[in-house]
Amino acid sequence: MRPSPAFEKRFGEIVDRRRGAEFQVLRSENLLNRLSGSAMPFGWTVNPFRGCEVGCRYCYARPTHEYLGHGDPGEFEEHIYVKQAEGRKLLPSLIRARASGQEIAIGTATDPYQPAEGRFAVTRGVLETMERVPGLRIGLTTKCTGVLRDRELLARLARVSDLWVNLSLISLDTALLRQVEPRAPRPDLRLEALRVLGAAGVRTRLFLMPVLPMLTDGESGLRELLSAARAAGAREAISQALFLRTEMTWRVFLDFVGREFPWALPRYRALYPRPGNGPAGYRQEIERRVTRLAAEVGFPARTREERVRAEAPARPRQLALDW
Repeated sequence: MRPSPAFEKRFGEIVDRRRGAEFQVLRSENLLNRLSGSAMPFGWTVNPFRGCEVGCRYCYARPTHEYLGHGDPGEFEEHIYVKQAEGRKLLPSLIRARASGQEIAIGTATDPYQPAEGRFAVTRGVLETMERVPGLRIGLTTKCTGVLRDRELLARLARVSDLWVNLSLISLDTALLRQVEPRAPRPDLRLEALRVLGAAGVRTRLFLMPVLPMLTDGESGLRELLSAARAAGAREAISQALFLRTEMTWRVFLDFVGREFPWALPRYRALYPRPGNGPAGYRQEIERRVTRLAAEVGFPARTREERVRAEAPARPRQLALDW
């Protein structure tokens, strides 16, 4: 399929091939994008890459690769675009973001510390510029322990801005996560990242999203995860039940469940007969369960929806397509 006309002139050279993936430059006007449309708990985004090597089976951003001419869902993790932008535009944009009082969310669509960051350091460049603009509100979300390469930079940034690092971890079951998130670090390594960042003075959250029916929604597993994250120094847990946003996301994930967990497929088809959320009753059950278990281990917890209501900008916003 052909890429969207908006992207055709932005493609640069192939800059690397490794780990079964190809890496290509994507020229961008600015690495910081402002939102317009539906409510989010932030008003600005930074996504240093398009495509993601981590390969989460439930990833909602996979269909966005179609704008770049990739119709095969697997190409989202096999053809990674590395953004390049003129640095002179980032600094004034960050100053505007600070004036807005809204959070800048790093890694809303793809992981900013996926393995490619170790080669290209796009995320680090953004953080170094952020350090020049004290007083920002920043939320950085990752599954990857590569974030520890920048712990000293993040610690300095935490001293001058309102910074949270959101560590995504949905289970302590290593074998399960190797199937669901095939190239993400092991759970114990992610917990160690929480400990190291906390010791450096960086506030951290556990992002327990998504909770997967029949795979990660059991009480014992959730309690162990919440307890471990709390012990590792996370200040808060944010949770959400599985949301299969688009037709592609829904089809890819249910195909995966059918291959790897065929015994669970009838339940998934009942809960998710079409793209979107599961039934309200199931979502509320998960919300109550996580809230109760978190309270039992002394861990503050909110749902994603509660966070949106508490922190969303006053005017509704939506992720722009040019991220």
